[in-house]
Amino acid sequence: MSPARPGIVVGLIGSGIGPSLSPALHEAEADALGLRHVYRRLDIDVLGRAPEQVGELVRAAQLAGYDGLNVTHPCKQLVIEHLDELSPDAEALGAVNTVVFTDGRAVGHNTDWSGFARNVDRGLPDAAMDRVVLLGAGGAGAAVAHALLTLGAGRLTVLDVDASRATALAGALQQRFGPGRADGGDLTGLATALAAADGLVHATPTGMAAHPGSPVPAELLRPELWVADIVYRPLETELVRTARGHGCRVLDGGGMAVFQAVDSFRLFTGLEPDADRMLAHFATLVDPADSPVG
Repeated sequence: MSPARPGIVVGLIGSGIGPSLSPALHEAEADALGLRHVYRRLDIDVLGRAPEQVGELVRAAQLAGYDGLNVTHPCKQLVIEHLDELSPDAEALGAVNTVVFTDGRAVGHNTDWSGFARNVDRGLPDAAMDRVVLLGAGGAGAAVAHALLTLGAGRLTVLDVDASRATALAGALQQRFGPGRADGGDLTGLATALAAADGLVHATPTGMAAHPGSPVPAELLRPELWVADIVYRPLETELVRTARGHGCRVLDGGGMAVFQAVDSFRLFTGLEPDADRMLAHFATLVDPADSPVG
């Protein structure tokens, strides 16, 4: 009899995460590497927990012997106060999507920003970035903003339904990347900002299966504008579909989903995943009616 394979247990905390492909992505890659990997969903809607109770779920998972957690909407910022330590990236961004339990401590990381950056490098390698508009100033928006400015965006305009949240994020970005690199406001500034922009990135739940619709009026889209969405279920959101129909270069959220999983997998296991293999596996999991990854 062959010896039992080493194994780990991780989970995903968030709202409406039933459609998430993270469990399948992680477990398949672990199997390819000879690792037993159990990945469980901890849906706050199913469990009847408020987002503010994320700390209880983190402690319960730690006590149950989990090796780590992924964290998604709407808990990426709320989870921070319940952790013992943050990586430099997570601390700078004020958002966590990966928690690793090690030596009795819960350590928060952020792989969203690196996942998004790698997806842009792959899918929009030569896109103009003098002026970029970002919709959404939550945890995912903070990560995307960091990635865009790291990639060389000249000026980033952050817009959110909560203007104070957008201006706070813009202020933090200016402290990190320099004055004049970011500004923030509410959605009333969308038309003006898009008229002068090279690209648009969408980082809110709008477009997800549970939150259908598009955050951008179709008449504001033009062929010179590139559009990136971080939503990946469905892969072709209404925004991506409409933007493509208006002649825009588009980038769906599939690549970001895979690349953030690649980085999280490495943190959970200490093993180096095969990104190309995970991309290929993702392509077999998405609805055939959706557009290809990237």
